[in-house]
Amino acid sequence: MPENILVGALIVGQSGGPSAVINCSAYGVIKAGLENPNITKVYGAYHGIKGVLNDELMIMDEEDAGELENMLHTPSSALGSCRYKIADPDVDDTDYKRILEIFKKYDVRYFFYNGGNDSMDTCNKISKYMSRVGYECRVMGVPKTIDNDLAGTDHCPGFASAAKYIATSFMEVSRDSQVYDTGMITIVECMGRHAGWLTAAAALAGTKGDGPDLIYLPEVDFDMDQFIADVKRVYAEKKNCIVAVSEGVHYADGTFVSEAKTSGTDGFGHAQLGGLAARLADVVKAATGVKVRPIELSLLQRCAAHCASGTDIAESFLSGKVAVEAAVAGETDKMVGFACTRDENGYTCTPKLFDLSMVANTEKKVPLAWINEAHNGVTQDFIDYCLPLIQGETGMVTEDGLPRFVQLKKVFAK
Repeated sequence: MPENILVGALIVGQSGGPSAVINCSAYGVIKAGLENPNITKVYGAYHGIKGVLNDELMIMDEEDAGELENMLHTPSSALGSCRYKIADPDVDDTDYKRILEIFKKYDVRYFFYNGGNDSMDTCNKISKYMSRVGYECRVMGVPKTIDNDLAGTDHCPGFASAAKYIATSFMEVSRDSQVYDTGMITIVECMGRHAGWLTAAAALAGTKGDGPDLIYLPEVDFDMDQFIADVKRVYAEKKNCIVAVSEGVHYADGTFVSEAKTSGTDGFGHAQLGGLAARLADVVKAATGVKVRPIELSLLQRCAAHCASGTDIAESFLSGKVAVEAAVAGETDKMVGFACTRDENGYTCTPKLFDLSMVANTEKKVPLAWINEAHNGVTQDFIDYCLPLIQGETGMVTEDGLPRFVQLKKVFAK
């Protein structure tokens, strides 16, 4: 028997904000795990790493195979998510001792964590700790973040579907805003604390003639005077103006433009942003006297499974499946990402493994070369990068005209 064969149970958990396709990745892990002879049991951690700490593990083997397949078109986190930051084991190893205890209790030899930057950090810490204490367990990160800000990988599962929703929404808002013979300025706030990928995706609508006139990203400093001048110029030309702005835009001194920047933080200490569109609408209204409508897409852009990208669904499932195959083959302490090409032959995407230590807590931002010189739009390079990702439609099943989402039994291990 080859030395790299490791037999034992598998745990998969989900963490951080949800997306339209995070369950596709989890399903990729679960299906591959159930079908692999080296994996004796497949558990789903209830609410991420907290489910491990609380000994709340769902037995995925008990779920109906046909029902599990509905995860492909179910948004949000079917296993339950959390925002829980485990400490550095050199500072406090309490959580790690508990995780090791649970792993031993259920003979867990494979651990997969499905999430963004902080989730990859959690993976990295657990992997290093298990290695240090001599417990053989292969740990793999399965990426998820609509923010598209994980380092290494060409793009992140979840981004494309959110981008497609945003571009579609801007096309619809554009038509709505031009229906009357009176002028209007519309300011749409998109998610993105430090990286502007989602807001930039509004530019895709422009390829169909219904995109925003102005786009502002957090990669460059925001200038309120210039913003007002930009809006006035566009409105003078068209008697209409649509603006896409990222929630995380900031002034040159680093302070957020959003009035709601002090509204609180999440479990990882990140500022809870919001209210930017309303703030800018007030400023523009005062400066122009024109009718201004603020729109905050908020949570709608995260879990719009009805508008999911078929490419995103397929690649998200693939990332989970490849994570299991790689771990069984002997890999550990890695994240599954993508290496992609876009050329005259079309678009190709190949799974690629990245070291967790490189990925953890590193943010990938929109390249400055993809932002125009006026800092109020993006270049064709961004369009060329993003457009292939939103191709294909969802195969969502409906009942009575409404989506049929997965309904898990949630049988817990004892």
